[in-house]
Amino acid sequence: MDIVQKAEGYVFDLCKDKLSPDYIYHNFNHTLRVVNNAKTINKEEEVNEEDAEMVILAAIFHDAGYIEGAEGHEERGADIAKKFLIEKGYPADKAATVAELILMTKLESQPKTHLHMVIRDADCAHFADKNFNSLSELLREEWRLTDDKNFTDVEWALGNRKMLMQEHRFYTNYGKSTLQPLKEENIAKIQETINDLQTGDKKKDKEKLNKKKLEKLERPERGIDTMFRVTLNNHTRLSEIADSKANILLSVNAIIISIALTSLIPKFGNPGNSHLVIPTLIMTFFSVVSIVFAILSTRPKVTGGTFTRQDIEEKKVNLLFFGNFYKVPLEEYDWAMNEMMKDGDYLYSSLIKDLYFLGLVLHRKYRLLRITYNIFMVGIVVSAGAFVYALRAV
Repeated sequence: MDIVQKAEGYVFDLCKDKLSPDYIYHNFNHTLRVVNNAKTINKEEEVNEEDAEMVILAAIFHDAGYIEGAEGHEERGADIAKKFLIEKGYPADKAATVAELILMTKLESQPKTHLHMVIRDADCAHFADKNFNSLSELLREEWRLTDDKNFTDVEWALGNRKMLMQEHRFYTNYGKSTLQPLKEENIAKIQETINDLQTGDKKKDKEKLNKKKLEKLERPERGIDTMFRVTLNNHTRLSEIADSKANILLSVNAIIISIALTSLIPKFGNPGNSHLVIPTLIMTFFSVVSIVFAILSTRPKVTGGTFTRQDIEEKKVNLLFFGNFYKVPLEEYDWAMNEMMKDGDYLYSSLIKDLYFLGLVLHRKYRLLRITYNIFMVGIVVSAGAFVYALRAV
């Protein structure tokens, strides 16, 4: 596993274990967005492989300091990155550069090098995102939860306009040529929102108020929608990490068995190598058992794939899971989905079921993975001990 994958896994675990759930914007999903932005800008700016790696590492760690709060998070993130990288054998000078790049994500900092510009544009690329308004609302809600800061719609729109027009700029050629025009489109949308909010048109205000009241009656608050989205994303990410860990174990144990079959077992015919038989068999046995448990942790469960109209009417089936509908004709599934969307209780009940069963799957995966790692660890120790004992007994 290379240093980028190790760093990503470390920061994910850090966010999962120590980051407050109130940080619904500055979480691991935001980190992944910045990492993807950094990869794009690295490519477009033709950053060499060595420098590109440092930019990616800075993107991974740039908000790690949020585990202790927002204030001073850049400095804490730089320290966390530097300590982790040096512990993993990463060159000290490169680790220092990564820490320096993290400090460049402060809005008041002034980029001096090309890499400074790349990480700065990667961190602020969401200003040019087509989903900027949705991301902005997540930040607004985060500030309300973490700092008790409340903004009216007009205040928030004006603040966003000031940020995009006066307090931010792109530095790289890619940022200026590609991201800036998209950012200007978002500024125009913000201005339209401000105009609508400030028109004083009582009829429009009344219609909006009635619409909001109706939406509030029909479905829970926006925070609940955000909770479902963030939690489902986290569950999915945890499942991907579990599968990745299982694949690593499969690969390592397959290599061990391959070495045993090709290098050690053929030597058993020589009486002088008889002392190697038992240690090799022990090592092979533990590797096989580890492979079996790793496969069990990733083996999919087969489901029926069908439902009846009575199931829909009685709200018994979760239409959000593919295993419940993959054998059903499109017309029937289309009807069922429309029935579910008409019923807010049924829709949110399906989301809750989806979260619950994803949780059960994750529990099974991580339980089997823990068993697999324990077997592998014990096998390595016992095998090494057996080989040492056998060699000393010769």
